[in-house]
Amino acid sequence: MQEIKVATKRGTVLDGVLFSNEKSRGTDTVMISITGIHGNFYSNPFYYNFGDTLNEGGYDFIYAQTNDAFGEIRTVNVKTGQEEIIGSWNERFSYTDEDIEAYLDFAENAGYKYIILAGHSLGANKVIYYLSRHHDERVKKFFLLSPANLTYMMSNVTAQEKIIIKSMVEHGRGEEMLPFAFMGWVVCTAYTAYDWQFSGLLNNVFVESDRDFSQCGQITHSGALLIGTYDNFTYGDPSGFLKNINAHIPTAKENNLIFIEKTGHTYQGKNQEAAEKILKQIQGWRKVIK
Repeated sequence: MQEIKVATKRGTVLDGVLFSNEKSRGTDTVMISITGIHGNFYSNPFYYNFGDTLNEGGYDFIYAQTNDAFGEIRTVNVKTGQEEIIGSWNERFSYTDEDIEAYLDFAENAGYKYIILAGHSLGANKVIYYLSRHHDERVKKFFLLSPANLTYMMSNVTAQEKIIIKSMVEHGRGEEMLPFAFMGWVVCTAYTAYDWQFSGLLNNVFVESDRDFSQCGQITHSGALLIGTYDNFTYGDPSGFLKNINAHIPTAKENNLIFIEKTGHTYQGKNQEAAEKILKQIQGWRKVIK
């Protein structure tokens, strides 16, 4: 396990971790997993299971921490040389392309030929966003792990709070902190809350079949989708949620759906089972990927 740092085009440095051991060393295959909001090792310990299990199976794994993996992250911008604080408090969804591209560039430069682009929770939404805009030949397969239903997540944002967010941005106060915690738990700027609530950039998966799945409709890659059958972001129907997402992806017939029974959004109690099913899926792909 090795800490890595990847620099984005804007100069922000993202901290990741490369899982590699004697059994996987020299492999040409890596799975990059984009984190979601607060999706760090502490809140999502399954990353250790994923990394260790893939290594034992002969593949490498990258825990790809993005801007919002923690509330605040201190780093130094490689372009300005200045310290900056990134995190869920000031993330902009428009960073998505640069963040994912930085990890793909790292993997390409490291010599990996078969890159599987994965994302958990909001990270899965980011993968959808990226693949809808970039038909990147470096990516061989995608792995969507429990995509985030933003509609559900934002369901407790009040009408008054929405007015405050929009007003602050419209009056040039977007970089100021909101006077309340967005969604009841995210301390952030008005710009960040605006991206969540109004931009639509990552609000790309839904329970309802007639919502705007245009991003999913632009994906040309194939892959797999995985979810826990107790995932509470789906209004009680995780299976239907995943099937609905897949139905809107042009490669639906090629994609595999994986259900982890009796566990939730972060695979509590089933971390190893999820890891083993991911490994099995990758092994299947590698038999046919040329």
